[in-house]
Amino acid sequence: MNDEKKPFNDVIDHYNKIEGNAANLANTDLKKLPKPIRYIGYFMIGFFSISIILMIILKIFMD
Repeated sequence: MNDEKKPFNDVIDHYNKIEGNAANLANTDLKKLPKPIRYIGYFMIGFFSISIILMIILKIFMD
């Protein structure tokens, strides 16, 4: 079985070749990013997660 995905048309194939197959997110490896970029991403995800949880908790206690 061939795991390689076929392009939708020639234009998509051309853009995938130019952009380094950016349309296929299954091939991305986030652990290959530089450490500062990874840490900024971890901080942002953590900050937004904690903010959403705090807003939910505060909303419950303010009612």
